Amino acid sequence: MAHDPVVAETTAVAENLEPRFVIEDQEALAAAALARYHSTGRRPNILMVLFDDVGWGDFGCYGGGVAVGAPTPNIDRLARRGLQLTSCYSEPSCTPSRASFMTGRLPLRHGLLRPPMYGQPGGLDGEVTLAELLSAAGYVTQGVGKWHIGENVESQPQNVGFDDFYGFLSVSDMYTEWRDPYFFPEIVYSEERTRWVENLPFNKCFVHGTRGGELEPVEEVTIPVLSLLDEKWANYSLDFIRRMAEPEPEERAPWFLYHCTRGAHFDNYPHERFLGSSPAKHPYKDTIIELDDIVGRLVAELEATGQMDDTIIFISSDNGPEMETWPDAAYSPFRSAKGSTWEGGQRVPGIVVWPGMIEADRASDGVFSLMDLFNTFLHLAGAEDSIPTDRFIDGVDQTSFLLSPDGVSNRKYLYYWLTNVFSGLRVGEWKFMIASSSDDDRDCLNLGGFTGVTQKYSHGRLYNLYLDPKEQHSYLIRKLAYLDSFTSGIAAHVGSFVSHPPKQPIAAMS
Repeated sequence: MAHDPVVAETTAVAENLEPRFVIEDQEALAAAALARYHSTGRRPNILMVLFDDVGWGDFGCYGGGVAVGAPTPNIDRLARRGLQLTSCYSEPSCTPSRASFMTGRLPLRHGLLRPPMYGQPGGLDGEVTLAELLSAAGYVTQGVGKWHIGENVESQPQNVGFDDFYGFLSVSDMYTEWRDPYFFPEIVYSEERTRWVENLPFNKCFVHGTRGGELEPVEEVTIPVLSLLDEKWANYSLDFIRRMAEPEPEERAPWFLYHCTRGAHFDNYPHERFLGSSPAKHPYKDTIIELDDIVGRLVAELEATGQMDDTIIFISSDNGPEMETWPDAAYSPFRSAKGSTWEGGQRVPGIVVWPGMIEADRASDGVFSLMDLFNTFLHLAGAEDSIPTDRFIDGVDQTSFLLSPDGVSNRKYLYYWLTNVFSGLRVGEWKFMIASSSDDDRDCLNLGGFTGVTQKYSHGRLYNLYLDPKEQHSYLIRKLAYLDSFTSGIAAHVGSFVSHPPKQPIAAMS
C-alpha cells in the first residue's frame, strides 16, 4: 500500500479532533474485520500494561534482553504474536504520559505538565477519562498499580471511571528514598528530618478503593513492602482475569484492566525471588526479569481462562530512561532521556497483540502516540461515538493501522512539548525542532532530561531519524524544501490552541 506520510494529506474528521490519514482500502479492511468480530456479540477485553521508566531498548525484541544483561523471553514471545511498534511515543515524563493516555489530550490541554510529588496539587480535574467512557459502554474497569495522576479526591481512580483500584497514588521513590541511608543519610540519621518528611501531606500507603467510595489504606510502603508490590499487584490482576472468566462465555462482560507496574522506576528493590537473577546482577536488571515474568503470567492466565483471543494487549512504558539515576536506569539507543523531547525521552516500546485480529510477527515504524489508544480503544469497544466533542482530542484513531495487514499509521505528525514550550514535530523520518532541553554533561552528573535547561534555537534543527537516531547532525540547510511542510504543520497545531485554549495549570505545576 503506497503511502508517503510526508506528502500525503490528512482528513479533518471533526473540528475538535487531530486530523488523520484516512486510507479508504485500509479503512474498509479494518471495518470489515471489526464488524465480523462484533457480529458474534463480543467486544474485546483490553489489557494495558504500562511499565515505569522502562526504556525502548530494554526488551530483547528491541535489541536489548540478553545483550544488556536481562533476558525478556515472555515479552519477546508476545511481540512475535502481534505488532511491534518501533516509533511509539509517550510524553517526556510519567504523569503527563499517564494523563494523556487516559484523556487522549496533550499535557498543555489537561494541565498536568510534570509529576506532582510529595502531596503537591494537580490532577484530572474536569477531564473525561477512557475508564469513564468504557465503563459507560458496559465495560468492567479495573486499575492496578501506580496511578500518579493526582492524589486529590476528585482525581483518584475510583472517582474517574474505575470500578476498583488496588495500588498507590504517587511514584516509587517518593515512598522509600528518604528511608534509605544510602541515598538520604541526612534524613535517615536525623530524627527531626525523618519526622518532617513523615508529616508531609502525601499518602504513604498503597491503597484499595471501589467506585465512588473512599480509599482505604492497605499497608504503609516501606522498603521491604516496596519489594513485594509488583508481586501483590500481579496477583490482584490475575485474580481479576480469573473472576471475569467465571460466567459462561455468552454472559461475560468485557473488561478494561489497566495494570501499571512499580518497576522499574528507581530505586529498585526486586522481590527476593529475583535478586541476582539477571546476568547483569544489578537491581534494575533483576526488576526487568521480574516484570517479564509478570507479563508471562498474565498471558498464561488469559490462555488458561479462554480469554486470549478476546483480549487486545498493549505493553509500553510511560517515558524513556531516567538517566540521572544511572546505573539504576533503562536502556535506550537514542539521545538523552526522561524529561526531554529528544528521542530518548519520549520514544518507548509498544507491543500490541490481539490473536486473529492483529497480524502476527509484524513490525512497523509507523508513528504512534500513547494518546492514540484513547480513540482506538473506544473504537474497538464500539464506543467511538462517546469521544467528547466539547474539547480538543489530540489522539487519532489507529484502528485501521492495527487491524489491516501491512497497515500504515493514521498519524501524520507527532508533536513534542517540553512542559508548556513547543519543542518540535516529527513527520515520516524527519524531526524538526525549535526548542529542546540541554544534555550538556557540565549540567549534571549523569546525562538526563530533567537536569537540563530549556534552550530555543534561532534557526530550527532538522534530524533524519533513520540516518541519525541520536540527533547529532542537523540537516536543515540541505533540506530546506521540506521547511514549508514543517512550519505549516506547526502553525495548524499551535492554531488549535486558539480555538481550544489550553487548561491553565495550577501554580505548583507550572
